[in-house]
Amino acid sequence: MGRSVRVLLDTHALLWWLAGDEQLPKAMRALIGDNETEVLVSAASAWEISTKVRIGKLPGAAELARDLSGALKSQGFEPLSITVEDAQTAGALPGPHRDPFDRMIAAQANARSLPVVSRDTALDGFGVRRLW
Repeated sequence: MGRSVRVLLDTHALLWWLAGDEQLPKAMRALIGDNETEVLVSAASAWEISTKVRIGKLPGAAELARDLSGALKSQGFEPLSITVEDAQTAGALPGPHRDPFDRMIAAQANARSLPVVSRDTALDGFGVRRLW
């Protein structure tokens, strides 16, 4: 039997989940931890984590940046590749929000009708359904 719920994690939600950070609300921790939830993580999150480690904005995530695939596998999370169509959609999204990682996650979420586990209200401008 397939999983009943599919969600896409925003990068901060992924980081907080992996760190056990209580900034991730209890309801979201329960959803992510539920065996019935299929949790997807965009390749954009790998790009964002690696970029921020490189420029010194996420020094504590250096080990994660080296083996994000292993971390995802250990959690039972599914990687979500970026397609050419995702890139075209992300680049064409309207609005002033310029963060390329947010644009990609929004494009992927919208194209696949996935809700995003995120507290980032900037995603709302892209028509994303956020779960918190």
